[in-house]
Amino acid sequence: MKNVTTKVATLVVLLMTSMSFAQETSSTDDRDQLKFGVKAGVNFSNVYDEEGDDFVADGKTGLAAGAFVSIPLGKFFGIQPEVMYSQKGFKSSGDVLGIDYDYKVTSSYLDIPVLLQVKPSQYFTIVAGPQFSYLLDTKYELNGNSTIDEEEINGDNYKKGVFGAVVGVDFNYQNFVLGTRLGWDVSKTNEDGDTNSPRYKNKVIQVSLGYRF
Repeated sequence: MKNVTTKVATLVVLLMTSMSFAQETSSTDDRDQLKFGVKAGVNFSNVYDEEGDDFVADGKTGLAAGAFVSIPLGKFFGIQPEVMYSQKGFKSSGDVLGIDYDYKVTSSYLDIPVLLQVKPSQYFTIVAGPQFSYLLDTKYELNGNSTIDEEEINGDNYKKGVFGAVVGVDFNYQNFVLGTRLGWDVSKTNEDGDTNSPRYKNKVIQVSLGYRF
């Protein structure tokens, strides 16, 4: 019983100390300060057909990492440009003539969003704005065998640059930032499209952890 009481008392002291420390550190409101940062996380991506044709794919995960700068426009507003390495794509599985297949597409982009910040609190920031994505490479994988089709992605009918939009919320604690993003393409990834080659547009949910300097 004595040991239990000691452990409970120790836990209470630790909690009170943590709360006191959090209260002291949270009193610093730096919303009007210029900040640079780096972040890394994961993309949950998929694609869709802009004209709603019957094209169904499964989502896949990918890496997201990069840097950002928060430029204040007063205390409650700001601009946040970012440069992110971002893996997007989709996967599909099924069978053709009784033969099972597992097909994956992974496209690596350099994403450059320019986001408007709305900062109602020092603890969270609402962001939204346009994004330009530059295609670095695309890897196709069929039943574990992968290829990179340079001729296709550098051809006249495949876009290297895609415009999109991003909205999200950043949760701030001291110098750490937990970022959430929802992004989607406004322009399609290829110039033309048909039933065999759908008019791909990427859509991404991104979660990241960052650090501001």
